[in-house]
Amino acid sequence: MNYSETLNFIYNRMPLFQMVGSAAYKEGIDGMVAFDNRLGNPHKSFKTIHVAGTNGKGSVSHTLASILQSAGYKVGLFTSPHLKDFRERIRVNGRPVSQKFVINFVEQHKEFFDVIYPSFFEVNVAMAFDYFREQKVDVAVVEVGLGGRLDSTNIISPDLCVITNISIDHTNILGNTLGAIAKEKAGIIKKGIPVVIGEHHPETDPVFIEKAKEMGAELTFAEEASKVEYQGTKYVRKTPYQQFSINGQKIQTPLLGLYQKKNMPTAWCAAKKLQAIGYHITDEQIEKGFRGVIKQTHLLGRWQKLQDKPCVICDTGHNIAGIEYICKQLQETPHKQLRMVYGMVSDKDIDHILPLLPKDAIYYFTQAASKRALPATEMQEKARRVAGLEGRCFSSVAEALNTAKSEADPDDLIYVGGSTYVVAEII
Repeated sequence: MNYSETLNFIYNRMPLFQMVGSAAYKEGIDGMVAFDNRLGNPHKSFKTIHVAGTNGKGSVSHTLASILQSAGYKVGLFTSPHLKDFRERIRVNGRPVSQKFVINFVEQHKEFFDVIYPSFFEVNVAMAFDYFREQKVDVAVVEVGLGGRLDSTNIISPDLCVITNISIDHTNILGNTLGAIAKEKAGIIKKGIPVVIGEHHPETDPVFIEKAKEMGAELTFAEEASKVEYQGTKYVRKTPYQQFSINGQKIQTPLLGLYQKKNMPTAWCAAKKLQAIGYHITDEQIEKGFRGVIKQTHLLGRWQKLQDKPCVICDTGHNIAGIEYICKQLQETPHKQLRMVYGMVSDKDIDHILPLLPKDAIYYFTQAASKRALPATEMQEKARRVAGLEGRCFSSVAEALNTAKSEADPDDLIYVGGSTYVVAEII
């Protein structure tokens, strides 16, 4: 099989959460343990850092990987979902896994698939750990796929656990209260392993405190451990950077979303904790890692500007907490007319998200090429009924964006978002 045939094989054999949602979810880690045993437990060949959370875990994972790379470590990075290419999920020092490795891995183990019937994500995790072992990484930053307690990544024994925040998402799997969701995320906390929690919340704090106490894990809340002063945006060689002072240390990041005001202190606290437990990282290397996160890890889709005149911004935020930040930032971004190219997946909290969206925007409702996508016509009807939003329908994201650009004045702002899959089609 070539690379394309290999991807088709695993997509067809194992439902992909990106395409079919919760039907692809396989509860428990028994299958992952069996697969890992077959491979000879590759995850024991390198150090790991485990990152969970409803929002922000991608930004924090990439930032930590960039910091470790800046400190001279050979770093594996495992994240999901991908935007353009499956290989984005598995990187070593920013470079994606080779097509050859993907092909050979599936070819070598496909008969075993008929024994344990792994999920797509289990195959993905097993492949990542096997690749990291082959590449002899020093440390891997491992992002949780969904939840934590029963996630396939939860076979690792990390040096540090990070939980960015808790918001309402994936309620059909994780529970419909913040406390229930926090309990699932807290499942990554290991005996005697330090844990950094990004944000305080009265419903989730007791869950984390109790779990950390039970496991004898040192618990740090980033909001307590870091004094943060936001210092605005500075341009360096025409590239914008958000600037922060965190406990007196100057931090610059090219990640521009307002929500990074929460994520960056979490990443900083995690980096300082790595220093404390023996990782050889200087403060200068921490600063370099923050500045170089996009260049070194190729993170995409976080308040990303695609063009000027008219300004086109995209963001992968797709749940209530993420959308609230995005809408605030849209208000603060100068523009003449706001134009929203918007599409969602059908299993999100649509009726609560739509009323959050700007009332004064021109809407171009669309749908991604995913089985999970809410049809644009249904989105149009729901938007009118639930939120009083009016707009036209477009059968493809490209058509919607091209129409918005053709109708926009140079001073207009076009926002593209609503789901990861919408953004993936225009990056």
